[in-house]
This record gives sequence, C-alpha cells and structure tokens, in this order.
Amino acid sequence: MMSGDEEDYVPEANGDDELAALRAEAAEARDRMLRALAEADNMRKRAERDRLEASQYAITKFARDILAVADNFQRAIEALPADARAHLSPQAKSVIEGVEATERQLLAALERYGVRPIDTSDGRFDPNLHQAIAEVPGEGKPPGSIVNVVQVGYLIGDRLLRPAMVTVARKEDGQGIDTRA
Repeated sequence: MMSGDEEDYVPEANGDDELAALRAEAAEARDRMLRALAEADNMRKRAERDRLEASQYAITKFARDILAVADNFQRAIEALPADARAHLSPQAKSVIEGVEATERQLLAALERYGVRPIDTSDGRFDPNLHQAIAEVPGEGKPPGSIVNVVQVGYLIGDRLLRPAMVTVARKEDGQGIDTRA
C-alpha cells in the first residue's frame, strides 16, 4: 500500500541530467529574450520609417493642388513672348517681373518640401515618369524620345506626384511606337 507521500515521489535525476536540462531551459529563455528584443527593435524602426514617410508625403494632396497654381504662373509668363516684352511700358514690365519672381518663389518653396520637377533633359521617354500625349515628327530625334514637354512633371521625395506630359518622336516609317509600361 502506498502512502500519500509516495504518489508525489519523483526519482532524483542524475546531477548531469538536471544540469543539462537547466542549461537547455536557460538557452531557450535567452533565445526568447533575444527574439523579443529584435522584434521590439524592428517595431521601433518600422514606426520611425512610417513617421518619416507620413511627414514627407503628408503634403502630397496640397502639393498637387499648388502645382496647378505654378502651371498658371508658367502659362502667364509664356503668354507674353520675349519680343513683345521689349515694347511694354515700365509698369507692365514690372508686373511681368513680379509674376516671374512669384513663380520662382513658389517653386523654391515646393522644393524645400521635397517637391521637385522631373528632369527631362536627357530626352529619353520613361513611362514611369512621363505620359505621352502625342506622337509627332521626330525633328531629327530618335523614335520614342521626348520632343516637347507640354506640362512639367513633379516628384515628391522619390514618389511620382504628377507625370510630365510630353510629346514623343514617332518612327520615320509612320508606324507608331509603344509607349506603355
């Protein structure tokens, strides 16, 4: 017959087995702790990245709206050709200079907030940055290259805010080119 003490009796483990079990338990606890620290560090980095993105791209909608104002300034400046400016009164010249100065100031303010124009100086069409609105005679340019920028495109940070509206050179044989991405 067994007494109550005998039911709870566990034979003593060998000292080496007990030490090995404790070491394994400690290693497992250390591994869990390192994983928890790594996860906490990853969450901190992700939160910082999200915060930076939110602050950098928070003005996207506002910047897109302001670009319409910048376009109107550009149209106003282009509406008066350089040869016509020579015949303007001093007051009218001052107005034009004021419009130009205001446009420069607006573009500089946009640039301070990470909004910058898309560079089209290399003449290569990139469907990720440009929107082809027409194919025109190449005027000596290779097929598919940019002939004219109709509307300047802009980036905010490294993201596309508005594609540049461009005309591209068509193939000389009269067949169109594929400008889709």
